[in-house]
Amino acid sequence: MVALAPEVILASGASSVGPLLQVTRTVPIVFAAVADPIGAGFVDSLARPGGNVTGFMAFEYGFGGKWLEFLKQIVPGLTRAAVVRDAGIPTGPAQFGVIQSMASALKMEITQVNLRDTAEIERAITTFAGSPNSGLIITASGLAYIHRDHIIKLAAERRLPAIYFDRAFVAAGGLASYGPDLIDQSRRAAGYVDRILKGEKPADMPVQAPTKYELVINLKTAKALDLTIPSSVLSRADEVIE
Repeated sequence: MVALAPEVILASGASSVGPLLQVTRTVPIVFAAVADPIGAGFVDSLARPGGNVTGFMAFEYGFGGKWLEFLKQIVPGLTRAAVVRDAGIPTGPAQFGVIQSMASALKMEITQVNLRDTAEIERAITTFAGSPNSGLIITASGLAYIHRDHIIKLAAERRLPAIYFDRAFVAAGGLASYGPDLIDQSRRAAGYVDRILKGEKPADMPVQAPTKYELVINLKTAKALDLTIPSSVLSRADEVIE
């Protein structure tokens, strides 16, 4: 791709940006949906990226507390939540830490389930589901997408209310999701591409956080779990799947 000498490259996710930076430090790169561009070494700072890369973050860590907040609002009687995370990436422990810091205020007990393979996920979730008043929070990672269908199936079989980081999980049968609007991110990234083609430099264009988040609820899944979603939550939902 770089050998074709493009004027700018649009890339999605750290798994795309990292390899690109191994072969070029001159071709402008605009990214969308990168969780931690500073931690990954892609930019010097959010305000002044400093190199040939800029773009739009997948999320801010602080918003992870909303998962626990919404899960508690959806099922007020919950007292325990397992956080499903990928401990092998920096964002995994970071997201867990944010959720854990919110737990005491919401009177919730938090534990963790590491994403490694199907057998470990099933074993950990099955064990966790043995206690009443429990729910799941699935944090953002590539492995969560890989194991998406299995996690959704386990949540249904173990009758665990679960909140996910992306609408795709709810469309596939998950209960609820709260996360950035990725279509909006792509539109904003296209704007950066346009500005670079008109002469601006990535080094001077700040990395931006999401500005639009969406709450999605699957009422069919709620019914299967014998849950009645509070009207206060439904009124805040950006999309309700029936």
